[in-house]
Amino acid sequence: QVQLVESGGGLVQPGGSLRLSCAASGSIFSGYVMGWYRQSPGKQRELVAFITSGGGTYYADSVKGRFTISRDNAKNTMYLQMNTLKADDTAVYYCNRYPLSNGALGWGQGTQVTVSS
Repeated sequence: QVQLVESGGGLVQPGGSLRLSCAASGSIFSGYVMGWYRQSPGKQRELVAFITSGGGTYYADSVKGRFTISRDNAKNTMYLQMNTLKADDTAVYYCNRYPLSNGALGWGQGTQVTVSS
């Protein structure tokens, strides 16, 4: 079973940057469409971006132009470069397949991103 481990979160000031990583065990990662999701207290989990096995990407309107999703299939790792961070980006960030209806993988622990001055 594929396991997911997110990392790279932290506390950053508004306007700052962070790079998140999602490491997956198992070689089948390369065939999956993978997404970054986030959830903040009192809100539903939302899709931030996804990337196809061939590198095609989609971004939620709220992050378009600020975030960049990428993947390295050889390393079974996906990334999320987050620039010009805003307070509204504060959330726990998770990675998983997209869409989840295609067979969600077990959720990792997530990585906390806090944007605050």
